[in-house]
Amino acid sequence: MMGRANAADIGPERRLRMRPRSGAGGRLRPAAYAARTMTPVAARRTVPEEMVGDRQPWRHDIPPRAVDAALAAAVAAAMVLTVSVAEEAEATRAPDQLAYLLGIAVGALLLARRRFPIGVLIGSVGALFAYYGLDYPAFSPAVALTVAAYTAVVAGHRIATALLLAGIMLFGVGWQTLAEDTDLASVIGTNTLADVALLTAVVLLGEAIRNRRAWTDEVRLRLQRAEEDRARETARRIEQERLRIARELHDVLAHTITAIGVQARVAADVVGESPLQAEGALRAIRDHSSQAIAELRATVGVLREDDSDAPRAPEPGLAQLGVLTDMAVRAGVQVEVDVAGRTRTLPAAVDLTAYRIVQESLTNVVRHARARSATVTLRYERDALTVLVQDDGRGLDGAAQVTGHGLIGMRERAAAFGGTLQAGPAASGGFRVVARIPLPEATA
Repeated sequence: MMGRANAADIGPERRLRMRPRSGAGGRLRPAAYAARTMTPVAARRTVPEEMVGDRQPWRHDIPPRAVDAALAAAVAAAMVLTVSVAEEAEATRAPDQLAYLLGIAVGALLLARRRFPIGVLIGSVGALFAYYGLDYPAFSPAVALTVAAYTAVVAGHRIATALLLAGIMLFGVGWQTLAEDTDLASVIGTNTLADVALLTAVVLLGEAIRNRRAWTDEVRLRLQRAEEDRARETARRIEQERLRIARELHDVLAHTITAIGVQARVAADVVGESPLQAEGALRAIRDHSSQAIAELRATVGVLREDDSDAPRAPEPGLAQLGVLTDMAVRAGVQVEVDVAGRTRTLPAAVDLTAYRIVQESLTNVVRHARARSATVTLRYERDALTVLVQDDGRGLDGAAQVTGHGLIGMRERAAAFGGTLQAGPAASGGFRVVARIPLPEATA
């Protein structure tokens, strides 16, 4: 309260017998209104508009400019009222139009508080010092600086604001004590302590609000990231399911069409000479078609969200290996099955994967290899199942057998369990597919 020692209000608002400064002493950096977040991102100090003011739901529809205008009008009115009632016996100048304009200027500066929070605070301090320097009746600086100081602290300028306010108070006390030879005990009176307490409370309140909002923003950001992670995980699972269905459809259709083609050729060749053999071939076509339809229903059934009663066929496994070898035998390929190691019950997914690998391999033998014989070897190891399919056909047919969808699907099936699949020409001729699928410890 910069007044003389015998003034009614004693403190840093003591009027200063000095000429007001012409400038703020350097160009102000136009800092955006922001709060620091708790994320390790070196971001510019800029935050949404709602960082200043209440965040209650009923305030969300009020434009930020309207809030700023209301605060500016309220502070300007408070300044005008304070100037009009301020009294100091030793003041040499009564409030005039310039005094009221300085008070209104303090309120008008708040219109820019969101863009230049620390600049508004410095401008308010300049206007206040200009008022004191013109020897108008002194009043508490808290009236002019409370809103501007709160805004600057919430914007993240806590240290700068605290140093500026402390400097103002110390300067006022020092000016009265040293320049005007006033007793220190009189200067540090009740009103000065009240001003210090009030401005300290403003700084602490602003910092508490800033921390709370920063924490809220961090929680919101984490929730958003969690939601994005869930969305990515959902998309990944959908993609995996899509690929699984594509593999199932490819394996079922390729095998069934190949088997039907083989039986249709047999029926066409013998229909005139051996009607019974042709009838058997047609029945085989019927059986393959029925099996394919059942497998397709089981595969496509996972796409039906509401039809939980849709018929589901059991998924095939190595127990149905004979169906695959019979198809190859009918096509003129002799198939030998060799099982090594201690056979045991496999997990359903591993059993299906091994079955599909054998199915695709034998289908390729019938369709592409022009082989006379093929060997299917199942090797049960302690921690893995090895599937080997080898034929004595023509081996590689260009690059088709290495890059086809069937081989890609087999590799994906093996990789899904952490396994591997190799396909290529055999050293003794023909084509060779080797898949190694790790087994869980429970089945090892």
